[in-house]
Amino acid sequence: MLARKFPGWLLLLGALIAIAPLSMNMYIPAFPAMAAALHSNPRAIEHTLPMFLLGLSIGQLLYGPLSDRFGRRRPLFVGLLIYAVGSAACALAESVSALSFWRLLQALGGGAGLVIARAVIRDRLDVQESARAVSTLFLVMGVAPILAPMFGSALLLVTGWQAIFLVQVMFALGCMVWALRSMPETRPDHAIRSLRPRAVLGTYFTVLLDRSFIYPALCAAFAMSGMYAYIAASPFLLMNLYGVSAQQYALLFGINALGLIAASQFNGFLLRRRRPDQLIRISTFLPMVFSLILFVAALPGLPSLPVLLILFFGYVSCLGAISPNTAAIAMGGQGMHAGSASALLGALTYSVGTLSAFVVSWIPAQGALPLAIVMLTCGAISMAFGMANVRYGRRLPTVPAFP
Repeated sequence: MLARKFPGWLLLLGALIAIAPLSMNMYIPAFPAMAAALHSNPRAIEHTLPMFLLGLSIGQLLYGPLSDRFGRRRPLFVGLLIYAVGSAACALAESVSALSFWRLLQALGGGAGLVIARAVIRDRLDVQESARAVSTLFLVMGVAPILAPMFGSALLLVTGWQAIFLVQVMFALGCMVWALRSMPETRPDHAIRSLRPRAVLGTYFTVLLDRSFIYPALCAAFAMSGMYAYIAASPFLLMNLYGVSAQQYALLFGINALGLIAASQFNGFLLRRRRPDQLIRISTFLPMVFSLILFVAALPGLPSLPVLLILFFGYVSCLGAISPNTAAIAMGGQGMHAGSASALLGALTYSVGTLSAFVVSWIPAQGALPLAIVMLTCGAISMAFGMANVRYGRRLPTVPAFP
């Protein structure tokens, strides 16, 4: 059971999961400065974000089977080392193409922390406690999107954008030392899985066909993808079209993260009396409503900045209730291959997130309309899978193992 006191092992997992938002959000205020230094434009720098999301998707699919075969610790150390090397190389990049490549490598390493953290929670807790644990984790995870852009913009005032990636190197090395000293092995001895390609693909095939996994996983993936579209498009939208400064942008980003934290803690309170699947219905309905209002407001042209910020805040805040519940349900029946299931859960989220981040820049429309279209689409699909999980997910049996 989850102790009333915030346990140290959960704090470490929060730091590992925070690697992704730290890597995505810290450098966003530096887009204009990086574009000038690399002789490019801010929209080209934005494309390095989908490359990072793509790397996270691929990396997690690799670390899942590795963690089921070798345990949680060793793959984590390898991934953190790769992430540190990629971060250092980003600081030395002299072109946008080089930056994109090293961001991809950085993400391939950073995916280890996401996979291992979810797998460890599944190793130690049941579904109800897992949902409460992830809600609690948002206290830690939420600090990253609040502080990262603020810290990144503060670094820009005193030094160059390269320092942002050097800080990420130090963060990865710190997590390695912390995990080495205080993270025990949690993979059950009887859950060792083969690394033969047929066995790995068979495990993934089995998990994907388990409706108790795929419905909540896709519900979370599309809900989060609306936020990734916002992360990708909002620097250009707010700083270039609305004239928001880098420091103001960081503050606005932090306010959104505070809403996400508040929603996650309220979700943890509700979990004392309700099951995770009971909370999915309302938590997936609200993002669709916020994004629909945003779409209507963006049709005539640029909506007022306060209206835009309120709707962004509403959408992002709801993710604090969606993510913990869907993750707990998706991982709940995957004890024998928790690492692979965790990898698929993350890969689906970041794959759809990569697509949404690219699509928002391809839509031939002006102002906030491209972002509104993508967020509305993601919100509607997320709600559909959330309803499917409520109606069908708990009734259908797990698919038998792949031969």
